[in-house]
Amino acid sequence: MRVMVLVRATKDSEAGTMPSTELLEAMGKYNEELVNARILAGEFGGLHPSSKGKRVAFDGPSRTVIDGPVAETKELVAGFWLWEVKDMAEAVEWVKRCPNPMPGQSEIEIRPLFEAADFGEALTPEVAELHNRTREEAAGLQVTSEIWPVSKRRTSKS
Repeated sequence: MRVMVLVRATKDSEAGTMPSTELLEAMGKYNEELVNARILAGEFGGLHPSSKGKRVAFDGPSRTVIDGPVAETKELVAGFWLWEVKDMAEAVEWVKRCPNPMPGQSEIEIRPLFEAADFGEALTPEVAELHNRTREEAAGLQVTSEIWPVSKRRTSKS
């Protein structure tokens, strides 16, 4: 079972308060545990405050760009992991072991990712192949920076 683990934003994270060296070290050790247990299944990282981001609202063919910040902090995500676990209970146990990601109160949400079987007949073999090919190509573009994983950016079509 694949899950996305979401660290909820707080007033501190939205204010741009950076984590302490102690928290960065604790999270680094926790991430090492996730890797060693083969739980960490993909990208992970912290996010800048919503004031540095944008939202794009869709209404049919219309697109509207909305500058940050977003008003409701409780609806925002400050960080994330992608995990592979045997079930939700295992994910909960791993989250309970996580260092508190924020000063004071914080929340971490766990959400299962859709798997191919969840889409039923809507996922034809042709559409499944398209998604599989895209995943394989995207996996080939992954590189690691000195600190956090980042993706290569294509500057021109090859």
